[in-house]
Amino acid sequence: SCIVGIINGLSGWASFLDDSPADTITRRFRYDVALVSALKDLEDDILDGLKEKRLEDSACTSGFRVMIKECCDGMGDVSEKHGGGPAVPEKAVRFSFTVMSISVLVDEEYITIFTEPKPNSELSCRPLCLMFVDESDHETLTAILGPIVAERNAMKDSRLILSIGGLPRFFRFIFRGTGYDEKMVREMEGLEASGSTYVCTLCDSSRAEASQNMVLHSITRSHDENLERYEIWRTNPFSETVDKLRDRVKGVCAKPFMETQSTLDALHCDIGNATEFYKIFQDEIGEVYRKVSPSREERRSWRAALDKELRRKMKLKPVMRMNGNYARKLMSMETIEVVCELVPSEERREALRELMRLYLQMKPVWRATCPAQECPDQLCRYSFNSQRFADLLSSTFKYRYNGKITNYLHKTLAHVPE
Repeated sequence: SCIVGIINGLSGWASFLDDSPADTITRRFRYDVALVSALKDLEDDILDGLKEKRLEDSACTSGFRVMIKECCDGMGDVSEKHGGGPAVPEKAVRFSFTVMSISVLVDEEYITIFTEPKPNSELSCRPLCLMFVDESDHETLTAILGPIVAERNAMKDSRLILSIGGLPRFFRFIFRGTGYDEKMVREMEGLEASGSTYVCTLCDSSRAEASQNMVLHSITRSHDENLERYEIWRTNPFSETVDKLRDRVKGVCAKPFMETQSTLDALHCDIGNATEFYKIFQDEIGEVYRKVSPSREERRSWRAALDKELRRKMKLKPVMRMNGNYARKLMSMETIEVVCELVPSEERREALRELMRLYLQMKPVWRATCPAQECPDQLCRYSFNSQRFADLLSSTFKYRYNGKITNYLHKTLAHVPE
């Protein structure tokens, strides 16, 4: 049936969750109904795709495969400014999906008949569930997403029969949970929070290891491994101390409840790296590589000098928390020239220029939708550039990366090509 209704996201739950009346806390579509609705929206595209590939419409009734990208993110503060509605948390979370591609099995091989032209646009992203929950509230989040996970698991192993172009056709769905930022991946996969020693959601490296060896890591974590590690964490089969046990499970500390694919969230990568560069700029203005530990006042004066110049020459107003727009403007060769005017030594200026040059060569690769088509040269040179970048950090900027490195800098240098 294609009659799409909105149902209560807590159907089957107790009437109060913590202090919020449960019937006000979430609304969602049934996952299968939402997928049917999305496919019906794409009916013309599917039929056009079959025509374009010269496939006989009436012969293609089975073997359709649909690739779904799933996303989930907190929406920040959504409090009522002066409303008298029910008492609900002021934070909201949205779970949504995008139909990425549809292919059909013809003579033992899949032929793609539809590809979403703008997979990262909010226009192709279909909301499935809206909840008044703080994304840090693990218990409530898992309770609300539980039924969605159950529906999704049921659909993984079954086929949908749906009338497209007047003929019943068989669809199979492949779900890829890639639209999560690092905070949400850690939440879904049961890992410790972002400040953990276990710096990465893709590999087992600790922060100290990642700062020693910046480039040579491969993606090893997976949902199944996280589940196994949680069992070890829960049962402690070798009767180890907490520290030993924690090292054995590499920072898994809760039960993973939703599978995510290995990805790097480009926006937060931009923001994290820009924050790091902003700090490097301040350190270079104050020549920290010579000093042991500068006072608060000194640091404050370097930051003020940097902000003043950026405001005057780049029209960049200082922000409380780094955001995407600020990060984009900050990471440019123009900015480096402004910063270099404040850096006393010519040698250090050259190092900063080189650092930014390499970064701007690397950035398009994790920013592009299809890097192999959009920036093939940068993609080919990525490993070389990241190695060179890491060498610079561990020699010229050693004072900052002695035993520590930020989560996203590690991912940028170690995991992007893979």
